[in-house]
Amino acid sequence: MTFRTALLFGAAVLSGLTLAPEFPAAGGHYGVIAEAHAETALVSSTDPKVSHAETYKLLTLFGSIFDLVRANYVDPVSDRELITNALNGMLSGLDPHSSYMTEKQYADMQVQTTGKFGGLGLEVQGEDGHVRVVSPIDGTPAWRAGIKPGDYIVAIDGHNIDGSPLNDAVEKMRGKPDTKITLTLIRAKTPKPVIVTLTREIIHIEAVKSALYDKTGYIRIPQFTEDTSEELHKAYDDLLKKAGGKLTGGLVLDLRNDPGGLLTQAIDVASSFISNGEIVSTRARHPKDSQRWDAKGHDMTDGMPIVVLINGGSASASEIVSGALQDHQRAVLIGTKTFGKGSVQTIMPIPGNGAVRLTTARYYTPSGRSIQGLGIVPDVSVKESREEPAFSIREADLSHILKNQGGNQTKPPQRSDLPPLASKLPEEPPANWPAFDVTKPTTDFQLQEGLRLVRSMAGVTAPDPVAALPPAPTPVSDKTTPVKNEASHH
Repeated sequence: MTFRTALLFGAAVLSGLTLAPEFPAAGGHYGVIAEAHAETALVSSTDPKVSHAETYKLLTLFGSIFDLVRANYVDPVSDRELITNALNGMLSGLDPHSSYMTEKQYADMQVQTTGKFGGLGLEVQGEDGHVRVVSPIDGTPAWRAGIKPGDYIVAIDGHNIDGSPLNDAVEKMRGKPDTKITLTLIRAKTPKPVIVTLTREIIHIEAVKSALYDKTGYIRIPQFTEDTSEELHKAYDDLLKKAGGKLTGGLVLDLRNDPGGLLTQAIDVASSFISNGEIVSTRARHPKDSQRWDAKGHDMTDGMPIVVLINGGSASASEIVSGALQDHQRAVLIGTKTFGKGSVQTIMPIPGNGAVRLTTARYYTPSGRSIQGLGIVPDVSVKESREEPAFSIREADLSHILKNQGGNQTKPPQRSDLPPLASKLPEEPPANWPAFDVTKPTTDFQLQEGLRLVRSMAGVTAPDPVAALPPAPTPVSDKTTPVKNEASHH
């Protein structure tokens, strides 16, 4: 039904309070909203459990407190501000992904859906009055400045923002291109605040990137936008041409730090690698709104070995693709556990008064499991570094999240198809692995191990990237340390 075309998988961690865009379905969503409103009104009027007397009593309570605050608050406050705060509380109190957008916020979101807007390229989320970075967007000022997932933004241009509403912080970070802004960050295991100065620019959301490593293809999807599936096919065709017609070393699909996007695109991307069977299903409050989507009958790679890279920043739509490929045993998942967002949001415009973003359904992988609050566990655990991500954010870390329910299991089907090398991959880089540099793929440990595994699956030479490293420095033993200290006193 038309109602479903407005579903958003994604951007769950964006929550409308971010610098990054969300992507409602193009066109027609005003009609969709009208249908959703009609449906809601019908349910309210026929539900025998609804007590109108109790509702009026509670609304009277609301009105009394409204009058009390308006008359006695320490500073004058407008009626609109009070109502807006009340609406925000009503929706954000349900779950971390439902919210109310004022008309301006909704207009900003619509501008962002064009794929370009003035800003820094940060996805952020409020957490107990603090502003936390979910992830920088590839290729943006925030990405180039080295801002990391989990960083706390505590000041903007030297002014403290801790405790301020997330919307206020986001508004301050937005601005005209070519204007400068200074952010003060608190980062794990960094004793002093990190101060970075960035220049705002028009943010272009890159859809798909690709590279060819010998005869192995690499495709990265940073978000699921309206053109993702089309660009995926173009990227794959380009890789085939560059490889002389065949990717004999297999394909690596990179979904790390992909916060999600459009459901339709997630289905199309998964269908590009799965010939038949279910991709995903949703279950709403009312059974008639539940739905199932199947593959479209064509694997564009014709069964080519595939490795998928995932991590804690892989959320929503990217979890749908990962879950489908894992359940169908169509690809081997490498990396770390994903974010764990198993819900669907619908954008409902309120003409002249903004819009409501409301959680309307849970989704389930083909095997019937819900990953809500759990995430997807990779088939092969490989960490990006030796350090523990002290500030990693997952759905389960958020307040009052949706319950995981309705699924028939919480684990993926048992796999018996993993290649022998899968059990031999190191879980973390060795001590002498070079520091990660975004411009040097050879420093990306998860990618290098992914290339190694998919080449093994394809039956071609799969050199061990660790074997090419220089010898690790010999650790200083406890016995030598006192000698050195003693010598320094002479």
